[in-house]
Amino acid sequence: MLGKDFQKMWGNGQDKFKVKGSNEPLKYRLVNAHYKISSMISRLDAYIAKMQERDKILFERVVEAQMAKDVQRAAMYANEVAEIRKISRQLLTTQIALEQVQLRLETVTELGDVFVNLIPVLGVVNELKSALKGIMPEVSLELTELGEGLQEIVTESGEFTGMGSYAAASSPEARKILEEASIVAEQRMKEKFPDLPVSSGLTSKSNT
Repeated sequence: MLGKDFQKMWGNGQDKFKVKGSNEPLKYRLVNAHYKISSMISRLDAYIAKMQERDKILFERVVEAQMAKDVQRAAMYANEVAEIRKISRQLLTTQIALEQVQLRLETVTELGDVFVNLIPVLGVVNELKSALKGIMPEVSLELTELGEGLQEIVTESGEFTGMGSYAAASSPEARKILEEASIVAEQRMKEKFPDLPVSSGLTSKSNT
């Protein structure tokens, strides 16, 4: 049960807990973070669809080159396919992990157990922003800003509840979320991207 003062900080009271020049209650900031994540997931979905379409074109070129017995050209296209699939796997992992972060934020918004529930979220966000730097830098930047905002929320709620401050790190639960996202991403890769012909010699590379 939330105390009366924390309810004000949370956004359930008439007054708003003012921190660092902001008069937005924690609940509002969490809902805003949830909206930002939804936007990122949608954009990732669109980008993955483009990658899938590009993969389909290159896949057909691999097959055509093999039918023409042009081994060199087949290998070149197969290498491009492998690179697309490597990026796609990372994007899928990010998308799935962000879906888990969304669910965690919904739990926090409903129950108000900010400090405990947001710590693994911070770890996940920090890992994802690093992974996306060279693929989708604009999303990486947004994740950096999101992480900073969530860090403030964790710090403020921790100080308010007497739990102290917390420096974001990859917690065991964060690693578990990322590992599970990676497993699901692997399954989705098999559904979205067909195996390359064995004779290309690059089948395993395209799916690693």
